[in-house]
Amino acid sequence: MRLVVTANGTDLDAQASPVFGRCPAYVFVDTETMAFETLENPAVGASGGAGIQAAQFVIERGAQAVVTGNVGPNAFSVFQAANVPMYLFGGGTVREAVEAYKAGGLQSVAAANVQAHTGMGMARGMGMGGGMGWGLGRGMGMGRRMATPPAASERRPAAIASREEEIASLKDMAGALRKQLADVIERLDRLEEGG
Repeated sequence: MRLVVTANGTDLDAQASPVFGRCPAYVFVDTETMAFETLENPAVGASGGAGIQAAQFVIERGAQAVVTGNVGPNAFSVFQAANVPMYLFGGGTVREAVEAYKAGGLQSVAAANVQAHTGMGMARGMGMGGGMGWGLGRGMGMGRRMATPPAASERRPAAIASREEEIASLKDMAGALRKQLADVIERLDRLEEGG
């Protein structure tokens, strides 16, 4: 079976992503052989409709089942219409998600488990953009897009060449997120104080 797992990295030891429509990558795994293929999520920076676009993308690439942390109503509808089952995974690596699926230990998704646009907050106004090479700026745009994403040819490729590069990339993302969180808390404090 060709199973797709939402991922924050590019191989079986990458952390599974808790989001579907705006995860950085999809790891397609043959559950019999554990052979895998990783594809960058083309909808990660979409201004809207990421769930629908992402669901169509993985279906077109032969996904027969989906493992993720959350599924919104739009993606759920696309998968339901295509008769592609979805399963929830609470956290761990892509390999652990596949093993849990093979062991029958994952909960089947009977309905969307998050509201529409749940993944929009950071990717939209806060400038995170899924960490695929653009938009790690402050972007305190309160939900408005502050910059046009670069063309796909200008973005960094999704494939991480080594474990060290992936670690460095994740550390950079964590640092940017810490800065963004500090900025959000500072702005929230100012607003609550009336300034």
